[in-house]
Amino acid sequence: MQALDRITVYRLQVPLKVPYRLVFGPVEHFDTIIAEVIDRDGRTGFGEATILTGYTDETIEDSWHAAKAFAGNLAAAGDRAERLIKELGVKFPFTATAFGTALEMLAGSHLLKLPADTAVPLVGLLNAKDEESMHTEFEQFLTAGHRTIKVKVGFDLDKDIALVKTFQKVVNGRATIRLDANQAFTAEQGVRFVKALDPADIELFEQPCAAGDWDSHLAVARVAEVPLMLDESIYGIADIDKAAKLEAASYIKLKLMKLVTLDALSKAIERIRELGMKPVLGNGVACDPGCWMEGCIAARQIDNAGE
Repeated sequence: MQALDRITVYRLQVPLKVPYRLVFGPVEHFDTIIAEVIDRDGRTGFGEATILTGYTDETIEDSWHAAKAFAGNLAAAGDRAERLIKELGVKFPFTATAFGTALEMLAGSHLLKLPADTAVPLVGLLNAKDEESMHTEFEQFLTAGHRTIKVKVGFDLDKDIALVKTFQKVVNGRATIRLDANQAFTAEQGVRFVKALDPADIELFEQPCAAGDWDSHLAVARVAEVPLMLDESIYGIADIDKAAKLEAASYIKLKLMKLVTLDALSKAIERIRELGMKPVLGNGVACDPGCWMEGCIAARQIDNAGE
């Protein structure tokens, strides 16, 4: 590794224009850590960790303390940098990603270099609750170029079922629908939800049950007529392999912030395909640096809408 001249870590609170509505409460700002590394030739790399407890076991306070302490260790690490970042990632994967990707950028990673400007399709996130508002918002999505729309569920089972049915009427074959429960359902609720679904226009149903509750997820998967996707359950290759072995999902969603480096993310995407599943990439709780890096990977390796 090129000798470092300076490492700076920043803690940001990034306000959102529109709250991000999740089952564990609306998110009105992002708690973000940026790691900036500068070598002795003046070259710069940066990386991001946006901490939302629930997406990760990390908290912003613990991650911030860890980042400040680790920056000093990394400055003197020399050839041990990669190993130290990997060790940090065992307990603080999101935090470690800020440093791991900053060093990859500093080193000129080919994964961040595209031969030309490239458009990457993204999901639109539905906020409307009534049919009239859905029509208005959906037309705006179409005009903006979105062809996959994400619908958050897991708030109230009966209302969720009605919401999806209403939105399917609005979509009427003009886009695909991606459902996401963010771990909110029990096995019983998840089974009831998928049994009530008409598969029309539904691309997939994401993470019905708690991340560590594979049995509940499998109970839902066994009766679902729509493809399932795992997100919060997946942190690395071992989880990807487990999902394939259990036949738990058709899709696996990855986030850069779980995998510590761009190289690890790229390899995880290929592993998903090797095992006969489809990779999805994206993080609804990320700022520009993380989204840009994921966009560079998606442009090469992903063939569906990112998040």
